[in-house]
Amino acid sequence: MDRRKSVLRRITSAGAAVLALAFLGVPPATAAVALPSPKMLTAYLDLECFKTNSYQPPPTTLMLRHINPVLANLPAEIVTLGPRDQLCVPVAKNDQQPPPPALDFIRFIDLACYRISGSNVGIGLVLGHLNPLFQNFPPTQVSMGGPQQLCVPVIKNNVVPPADVLALVRHIDLKCYGVFPNTPMGAQISLRQLNPVLVPQIPDHPVRIGPARQLCVPVQKAGDVIPNQILGIIRWIDLEKFDLDVAATLQVSLTLRHINPVLAGLPQEQAVLTGSGQLALPVAKNGALPPG
Repeated sequence: MDRRKSVLRRITSAGAAVLALAFLGVPPATAAVALPSPKMLTAYLDLECFKTNSYQPPPTTLMLRHINPVLANLPAEIVTLGPRDQLCVPVAKNDQQPPPPALDFIRFIDLACYRISGSNVGIGLVLGHLNPLFQNFPPTQVSMGGPQQLCVPVIKNNVVPPADVLALVRHIDLKCYGVFPNTPMGAQISLRQLNPVLVPQIPDHPVRIGPARQLCVPVQKAGDVIPNQILGIIRWIDLEKFDLDVAATLQVSLTLRHINPVLAGLPQEQAVLTGSGQLALPVAKNGALPPG
């Protein structure tokens, strides 16, 4: 009898978990999605950053700490979210397709970027490209200025990724610093949308990559408990943002919802994409390469 009661309790708990996920809008898991290595995820993570209409969220103050090993000694910093001015979405370059299982995660990495301010860092770094398409470009030396944006994970039009994917992407927070000098890249490529919401709305388009403007590095918000296995991957996401010269214009309306646990209580936002502004490309700092 005790054994039957134990089994019944386990079944009841499992049912409650399924109902909770359904309430949050998370699709029930089918087969588990294997986690990519840090190297595989970061090397193929390219984000096209679109300008949006300005939106000011409710007053929100956050404490951020660095989680990448190269910057781990920088102090924690308190920031206040200013207006949202960008949405960065996953893209593929030319005919390059991220390999599985990295693609399963990359296609759902959407980051809304809000203006912030803070202390000037003033440290020098050597940045090297990680994506195979750009590994022939020489490393560049930059100096980090002050923080300019915080980019946080969102979903578009209530399209929720699978539970295993959501468990990782919801913890990706990038703090973007101005960098100097603003070295132009000069490469011409074609970009293709990867997220299922934007694939039918934004066609493939050519771009020319201009000067570097920012370095976006991974941080953790106070109150966000990141599982160690997830932390070991996302702590290696460093993206260098370059200006884009692009002829295409667009106007795409979206509904954004926050998925990071710390910001999940913020209201839904309406965002109108008004043009492609920047491209965020994966880099390594000071030769510290992601494992894998």
